[in-house]
Amino acid sequence: MYLIGYDIGSSSVKACVVDAQSGKTLGNAFYPKQEAPILSHKAGWAEQEPEAWWSYLKAATAEALATAAAQAGCSVAALRDGLAAIGISYQMHGLVCTDREGKALRPAIIWCDSRAVPYGNRAMDALGKDFCLGHLLNSPGNFTASKLAWVKENEPDVYARIDKIMLPGDYIALRLTGTACTTVSGLSEGIFWDFRRNSVCQELMDYFGFSTDLIPEIRPTFGEQGRVTATVAEELGIKAGIPVTYRAGDQPNNALSLNVFNPGEIASTAGTSGVVYGVNGTVNYDPLSRVNTFAHVNHTAEQTRLGVLLCINGTGILNSWVRRNIVPEGCSYDEMNRMAESVPIGSEGLSVIPFGNGAERVMQNRETGCAIHGINFNLHHRSHIVRAAQEGIVFSFRYGIDVMKGMGMEVNKIHAGRANMFLSPVFRDTLAGVTGAAIELYETDGSVGAAKGAGIGAGIYKDNREAFASLERLKTIEPDTRKQTAYEEAYQRWLGVLQSMA
Repeated sequence: MYLIGYDIGSSSVKACVVDAQSGKTLGNAFYPKQEAPILSHKAGWAEQEPEAWWSYLKAATAEALATAAAQAGCSVAALRDGLAAIGISYQMHGLVCTDREGKALRPAIIWCDSRAVPYGNRAMDALGKDFCLGHLLNSPGNFTASKLAWVKENEPDVYARIDKIMLPGDYIALRLTGTACTTVSGLSEGIFWDFRRNSVCQELMDYFGFSTDLIPEIRPTFGEQGRVTATVAEELGIKAGIPVTYRAGDQPNNALSLNVFNPGEIASTAGTSGVVYGVNGTVNYDPLSRVNTFAHVNHTAEQTRLGVLLCINGTGILNSWVRRNIVPEGCSYDEMNRMAESVPIGSEGLSVIPFGNGAERVMQNRETGCAIHGINFNLHHRSHIVRAAQEGIVFSFRYGIDVMKGMGMEVNKIHAGRANMFLSPVFRDTLAGVTGAAIELYETDGSVGAAKGAGIGAGIYKDNREAFASLERLKTIEPDTRKQTAYEEAYQRWLGVLQSMA
């Protein structure tokens, strides 16, 4: 019996096939092999074509199935017959507008697009801070609801043709099954969900002038959300009728992938954007909405499980910018990591502010831009910039973690996948050193988590403990107390630069 997991990212779409019994990944793939394009027609805009996600999914599915069949020692046809359920993880906060035929009416406005900030700010003022934080647990900010308000005002012809609005994962589920539906977790990340009333927030809908008919049917995060149609089965080379039984945004799903379900547990990622995500068992929020609170995958009206999310847009995208523009052409990330290790903690006075990828929530949706501060022409070279960039990303994590601690959360241990920035020893050691938290690394990713989530949703696993029994800790990085002063001094210098930019 096999499970398929998809992770719909802004850089690529990942697909994997997991053996449900052993928990082992038999095949995985991603497409495109280079980072997917992001359309930016104006400063602060970021869009992608939903049809491109679908074409990437098809290519990744074919490769993952072929690899899995070879690993399982069976034919692709035999493996297809054993497929039992599908799970979907997806980039959060995006907006896909579809017509009555389920076709996208315009490119998706994705997570790092900043155009909707004024709409969210005006909604916060009109509805009142106490109402927004008490009911939505966030400012409407730059989230999906505010992006829809932008479409309504600036593209009225498109808005008039919308049948349903969707998050990226909702759209992929629609393409797979023909069923338009969403989840409470998804609606909460779009800032549509009223936690006090346990329903779509009518006051928000009325303020923006949205009809509730735009919201698809709500289905459980774990449970059947539709079945693969015959047409899609032929297109993907799988069998018809496979149920989609799990769907979640990439950060709640990453936490699931690391078996983070309960209060006090922390997960982190450091891909294009960077995230620290902790589970809270009580309703709480940051008064300034610098970190955000959404329904976790196992949240219910009866059991509060909220994900407190710190998101830093300028993470891996900064590291890739350094690779393209600073280091010699052809330099690999491994070589960059070695360059960073050759420089002392604090990069000998060089500080990089990493906020060059749109409005940053932790900065109250301001676009401060990226800055390199303190360059000494007689001292600093490429390696200093490489290290200072990685340190700057980590220091932005620390800045947000301090906000989370102010909400009463403990951050003593961070679970992370061994991927992306967590492959860098400098990044890992700096994060442990400047936060005082141990870093535990695991071999997993979002598509694997989505597959196992599908297993839970289909009833193949009785709970998360059974689903993730095979999850293996690879490495633990403990804070080096001997270097704590050096890390803290570097952070305080970085913080001073940030505060001077505010």
